[in-house]
Amino acid sequence: MTTTRPEDLGRALAQLDGTGARPRAGGTDLTACLAAGVLEPAPVVDLAGVRELHGVEWLPDGAARLGALTTVDELAADPRLAGAYPALAATARELATPQVRNAATLGGNLLQRNRCWYLRNPAFDCFHTGGDSCPARGGDHLYGVVVDQGPCVAPHPSSLAVALLAYDASVLVAGADEQERAVADLYDAAAPARDHVLEPGQVLVSVRLPVPREGERAAYRRATGRSRAEWPLVEAVTRVVLHEGRVSHAAVAVGGVARTPLRLPGVEAALTGARPGRHWGPKVEESLAALADLCSPLPATGYKVDLMRATVRDVLERALEVPGR
Repeated sequence: MTTTRPEDLGRALAQLDGTGARPRAGGTDLTACLAAGVLEPAPVVDLAGVRELHGVEWLPDGAARLGALTTVDELAADPRLAGAYPALAATARELATPQVRNAATLGGNLLQRNRCWYLRNPAFDCFHTGGDSCPARGGDHLYGVVVDQGPCVAPHPSSLAVALLAYDASVLVAGADEQERAVADLYDAAAPARDHVLEPGQVLVSVRLPVPREGERAAYRRATGRSRAEWPLVEAVTRVVLHEGRVSHAAVAVGGVARTPLRLPGVEAALTGARPGRHWGPKVEESLAALADLCSPLPATGYKVDLMRATVRDVLERALEVPGR
C-alpha cells in the first residue's frame, strides 16, 4: 500500500482523481477499517501536509472557518472557540480519549464509517460491503437506531456533526468543482451503502460556522454503557440564546438514534420564551413527551426512547440551569 503526501490541495485532488486512492486525515478510523477488513488495501493520500486544510480562521464578520484537519483536541482547547461556539467545544471535550482527540480531525469525525459490528466483521455482507440487505435489522441491533429512517439501521457516529447541526454550519467540499453545502446535507439516510454523500475524489476542506450569538448558553451530554472511551448510545446538544432574560433562540440536536444526526424542532419551539433557573412549564414537557412519536424502535432498541428523552431533558436543564426534578 503506497502513501503519497501532497503539500497543497490541488496536488491532493489530482492524486485522488480516478486513481482509487483514499484520503487520510488523522487516520484513526481508516486504520481501524483496514485492520477489520472493512476496506481493501489501496493507495493512500495523506492530507496532513496540505496547508489549506489546517487552522482556525476568524472572518471579518466574526464567524469562524475551521480547517478539516483541525484536531478534536484543538477544538476542545481553543478558548476563543469555546466562547463563541460553546456547544461545539463542549462536544469536542467529551469525545473518545485524549490520545484519540489529539489525532482525530474534524473532517475525519464528520466522514467516518459507522460502528455496526456486521459492517466490521468480514464474515458478513451488508449494504455497505456490496450486499443487498442489513443483517443487523433482523439480527443483533442493540446499539441500532430508534428513529428508523431505513434501510440501514446503524446510527451515524459523528458527535461533531450533532453539534454543527445545532449551529446550522456548512462545509466546503473540493473535487471536480468546489461546492458549499449544509452539514445536514452531508448525510442521506436513503443511501444505505454510504455514511456520507461525498464522492470518491472529493475532499472536505473546511467547516464554516455562523456569526456567534451573544448570550448563548450550551450543553452536551452523551449516554454511554461505560464511563470512558465509549460510543454514545444517545447524545444530545442544546444551544439557547437569551434576550432580556428569556430564550429567544433554541437549537436542539440528537445523535446515536438515527442514520443521520437529527434536529428537534418541536423542542426548540417549546423552549422559546423560557426563563433560565426555573421550571419551564407545560409546553416543554409536552415536547419532550412527544419525542416518542418520532420513534419506531427495533425489537432491541426500545430502551432508547426513554434514554433519548432523558438525555435531551438533561442538556436542557444544564443549559437553562433548571433545578433538577
